[in-house]
Amino acid sequence: MDHDAMSKLLQEFTTIPTIDKAWTFESESEDAYTAMFLISQTDLLSNNRRKSILSTHISRKIGSSVSFDWAPFPTEMTGVSAVVPSPSGSKLLLVRNFEGEHSSACFEIWGPSQLKEFRVPRSIHGPVYTDGWLEGISWNSNETFIAYVAEAPDLAKPAFNTFGLKKEDHNSWKGQGDWEEDWGETYSGKKQPAIFVIDVNSGEICGVAVTGAGRELCVGQVVWAPPLDGKQQQHLVFVGWWPSDTRKFGIKYCYNRPCSLYAVEAPSFESDSITKRSDAAKVPLIIELTHGLNSAFFPRFSPDGKSLVFLSAKTSVDSGAHSATQSLHKIEWPSNGKLGPLKVADVVPVIMCPENGCFPGLYCSSLLCNPWLSDGHTMFLSSAWGSVQTILSVNILSGNVSRITPNDSRSSWDVLAVGSDNVISVCSSPVSIPEIKYGSLVGKWRWWDVSSPISKCSDKVSLLLASQQFDILSIPVRDVSENLAKAGACKPFEAIYVSSRHRKSSESPDPLVVFLHGGPHTVSLASFSKSLAFLSSLGYSLLIVNYSRGSLGFGEEALQSLLGNIGSQDVRDVLTALDAVIDKGLADPSKIFVLGGSHGGFFTTHLIGQAPEMFAAAATRNPLCNIPLLFGTSDIPDWCFAEVFGGERRPTFTESRCAEHLALFYSKSPIAHVSKVKTPTIFLLGARDIRLPMCNGIQFARALRERGVETKVIVFPNDEHSIDRPQSDYESYLNIGMWFNKHCK
Repeated sequence: MDHDAMSKLLQEFTTIPTIDKAWTFESESEDAYTAMFLISQTDLLSNNRRKSILSTHISRKIGSSVSFDWAPFPTEMTGVSAVVPSPSGSKLLLVRNFEGEHSSACFEIWGPSQLKEFRVPRSIHGPVYTDGWLEGISWNSNETFIAYVAEAPDLAKPAFNTFGLKKEDHNSWKGQGDWEEDWGETYSGKKQPAIFVIDVNSGEICGVAVTGAGRELCVGQVVWAPPLDGKQQQHLVFVGWWPSDTRKFGIKYCYNRPCSLYAVEAPSFESDSITKRSDAAKVPLIIELTHGLNSAFFPRFSPDGKSLVFLSAKTSVDSGAHSATQSLHKIEWPSNGKLGPLKVADVVPVIMCPENGCFPGLYCSSLLCNPWLSDGHTMFLSSAWGSVQTILSVNILSGNVSRITPNDSRSSWDVLAVGSDNVISVCSSPVSIPEIKYGSLVGKWRWWDVSSPISKCSDKVSLLLASQQFDILSIPVRDVSENLAKAGACKPFEAIYVSSRHRKSSESPDPLVVFLHGGPHTVSLASFSKSLAFLSSLGYSLLIVNYSRGSLGFGEEALQSLLGNIGSQDVRDVLTALDAVIDKGLADPSKIFVLGGSHGGFFTTHLIGQAPEMFAAAATRNPLCNIPLLFGTSDIPDWCFAEVFGGERRPTFTESRCAEHLALFYSKSPIAHVSKVKTPTIFLLGARDIRLPMCNGIQFARALRERGVETKVIVFPNDEHSIDRPQSDYESYLNIGMWFNKHCK
């Protein structure tokens, strides 16, 4: 396939819409309600993702069919950073953030017959956090106030005059270039997050001073608490991340950062002592709710307000792994009006070693704002279960966990909205685009396919996907004897194999791309990926390896076994998976390619060094190639200690590395094997990456060129670690496709 044809094909995949969120709202009829979907679609020309809202009216008769009556056209949300409906659905909040203007943000509050618009000057606060991790935009139950998290206002800095720099305050003076640490990847240059409340009617804004914790907290995920008995004043509950004693570490994608739940009185807009600025005269004391637990996030109150439910990543904090098996807990919200450290009860514990086919533990990247069924004590969440994502119901009274998605489904499911005893979800697989599913509890859970204008792609893409098939392979562990102490580390791991359904057994296998996820403690799900579907449509089979001894979704023992063994155990797992598909006649040993980003790039550069004859070509996005270099340049240098030494053996983190540590870091790095590499390799690097700064990839690429290995380097000047700006992502995978085709002989 030539460049133009490949470019056009990739564009057809790129423009497939994505369903980001959904909300449901009750109507006067018991058998009908409305739903609203937030959709995004890549626009390559403008280099952004266009957002739109599409509404539908849902009618259902018990035990019979369900009908969705869609609005004829979506409504575009131009320049909108966040969309947050009120609990009743009668109001809609749109948040727009501005760069380089007098105003930092604009709140649009839409009602049935009117629009209220409030612009926030930068003197009050900076842009609103809407990234999904620090984000916390919450309506109160009366729909009169909204709490949210935004950047703290800029502090005045001295200006130059004819006498040099002018001092405004002789007791506390900062210069133009005073360095301030931030919270790492994607938060570079952003100010400290702070909590604010806006009056929906007047537009008045009050800052909530977060003091009394004995440290500077990074705040986020704020929600309104139900009123305490006998008290008019409401409280806000939020997550506070604790910085270390010496520095701030990167927080994005890092569940191993210690955090607690806190409560603070919401500001009273009737009080003269509360001003419109964050430096309010009256400073309420914050109360730590989860004292003694080193991780608590995603707080959600039960519908009756009696229970506060939240997730914990205590295993991540204890071991240093950036992500691990989670647990679910609850606090009984006090009826006597007294707040303080409250008793934390376990709902779902960490699963260490699941039985075959049984619940492997919780692995959630988000929780719905309203995850509750009508009984008030059953919540729904999406979680990895091996190589698929499934929807779970959790009874917070009994702790019972049930899988509600169809048992025979090999696709991945994600819950979008819960209303009464009905669920809207999205379902996809490596060979099928996301489709909406409707579930209803009629004795047992029953699911309907939903025809929607959202789940569309071009005829060409439909035909290409229809010609593909996938399977989830179980790969036995080769080095069982090394892991007898950890039963979970001896169990088979999984790989998703995507191939043409038209190839005959007598024909030679298609060329194979091995895809390796990052982390290492994440997981590749059997869900739709535009970029991987594009590669499979070029005629490649895919082997998407979940080295379960390190990946999420397989129990904590398997995950923890990788700590201290990176660059060896994970490499052996991938080579074992490759041997398995070669032995089955599913891959041609002379036409194997490898692709990975972040830790997958670490993995990729390790493989081409440790197995120099195995791969025809390699592609890597923002790879880790030299751990000693990473240690001094990354926002997560503590990662090196956890992954190199192991959770139990890791020494106390220090910026001052000894020669012994550096030698061990080097021995675990791909750079230690660079002299053996023969594989043509393309590097795709984000110049603004502070998680794995581009100097890591550049150094390895230069070393390959020095040795005469064919090498190509592409740098995206405005991209961070994920290289997810639309044009950059497009150019990245177009170059990967061209690179693999060039070396496919």
